Amino acid sequence: MDLDNLELMRENDPQNMLGQIQNLPQQLSSAWKMGLSLPLPNLENFNQVVITGMGGSAIGGELLRAYALSDAPITVTNHRDYGLPGFARGRKTLVIASSHSGNTEETLDAVREALARKCQVVAISTGGQLKELAGEFGFPIWLFEHNHQPRSAVGFSFGLLLALFYRLGLVPDQEELVADAVSEMERLALEISPNVPSMKNPAKRYAGQMVGRWVTVFGSGILAPVAARWKAQINENANAPANYEILPEADHNTLAGIQNPAAEILGNKTYSIFLACTSDHPRNRLRQEITRQTFMLEGLSTDLYMSRGKSILAQMWTAILFGDYTSYYLAAAYKTDPTLIEPLQNLKETLANF
Repeated sequence: MDLDNLELMRENDPQNMLGQIQNLPQQLSSAWKMGLSLPLPNLENFNQVVITGMGGSAIGGELLRAYALSDAPITVTNHRDYGLPGFARGRKTLVIASSHSGNTEETLDAVREALARKCQVVAISTGGQLKELAGEFGFPIWLFEHNHQPRSAVGFSFGLLLALFYRLGLVPDQEELVADAVSEMERLALEISPNVPSMKNPAKRYAGQMVGRWVTVFGSGILAPVAARWKAQINENANAPANYEILPEADHNTLAGIQNPAAEILGNKTYSIFLACTSDHPRNRLRQEITRQTFMLEGLSTDLYMSRGKSILAQMWTAILFGDYTSYYLAAAYKTDPTLIEPLQNLKETLANF
């Protein structure tokens, strides 16, 4: 499909996923401000946090943990599964449950386990069974309104968590940093919006390179969970295959796995994109360069995306926004509705019968 044909793009997007992506800067800003005013009763002293969630509801926690890693004075863990880790017990553990619908069975199971283990609980959701549990057991729940796919609510899931962490004293005030990140995202959006032609639009160019290929996204530091976000957006928006790798770990295994089968088989079927920012560890920047060179010498297609912004938060969120636009254009190239996720819905319906 011609990615400059806006009429066809709109026809393939009847539920307006594009509008959700375009609204992401404002969503992040609104969520941060909302989180500063929502009720939060005093919590007892805790020395560890477990953020539990799945899919589009979980990525906010992954991003938050990476972002808060250098500031948070206590252990923060992400949990994407049923139940809870064995160490999560008693009032010294704060479990934060993130579920867009409030009906995610793995997250509900984790909350019930947290209550059974006498952990403290806070929830973030639009309602559902999680809201009912909060009413029954009296733990605080931060409710927000969003009538689209969970993955398009990443601004809420991250922004509310960021505000929560600030109010709990786990990160410093983020007011100026959030405003700066939002401004950078808005400037970026002007450069990669659908009305910008392909020859001047890098997000459309990256999407074009991905067509017909299995995509691997590499990231390190704060961009490691962003790489996971890109992967998931390519899967769900474009219904296309992708995976992600984290540096430096990938240099201890993945790098050895590019020789077989031969490049003439893989060369035109794979595309590896490396996410970079100025806040990357210097050794990871070096690893990234050497790893890309190794891929190219093996005849494999690679590319580099340099995130923008002076602050770590801006670099993280401009990379997220760029990836969301790219996945949207990839869906357009495949003439795929970027909202529908029938295989996932079918699985949920099947599981509900057991």
